[in-house]
Amino acid sequence: MWQYEKRLQYPINIKNPNPKLAQVIISQYGGPDGEASAALRYLSQRYSMPYPELKAILTDVGTEELAHLEMVATIVHQLTRNLNEEQIKGTPFAAYYTDHTTGVYPVAASGVPLNAMAFQVKGDPLTDLHEDLAAEQKARSTYENLLRLVDDPDVREPLKFLRAREIVHFQRFGEGLRLTQDRLDSKNFYAFNPSFD
Repeated sequence: MWQYEKRLQYPINIKNPNPKLAQVIISQYGGPDGEASAALRYLSQRYSMPYPELKAILTDVGTEELAHLEMVATIVHQLTRNLNEEQIKGTPFAAYYTDHTTGVYPVAASGVPLNAMAFQVKGDPLTDLHEDLAAEQKARSTYENLLRLVDDPDVREPLKFLRAREIVHFQRFGEGLRLTQDRLDSKNFYAFNPSFD
């Protein structure tokens, strides 16, 4: 199945707790464009993908997204560990703390919990790959928004790494889209629904 090394894809060692940052970074754990929805999207889409090369891309990227989920959880955990009530009171993190203490829970920065409606699996290679391309760009945008809000280099560096990986994933899905389009002809652009033509 997998060979799991017990280390993060990029090291995370945050020295200064910061509940305000945790409140916004949690969105990349369970928000609409976060790592949980990305992993579920790609690992679900792979089952109906007709081309082995694309199944491989979806499996590779989907499992890497699980590693990113672990990184974001680690960032949130390190930003909130050992906080006392005085450090939490009056911050946006207080509402989260009320429901989850400092446990890492899949939720958006706005407080909306992870919902499968945040991602799509259609079973059509073109539709799914366009969904994936858009998802990677939305994740990149979210990381860029976070980088505008974060000054702490211990937090910025892992976020920059994660943003760079979103760009690589976008490129991989672009390769997959080109491969898929090369296999279609003008009479069968719907790939697996020839009755439309």
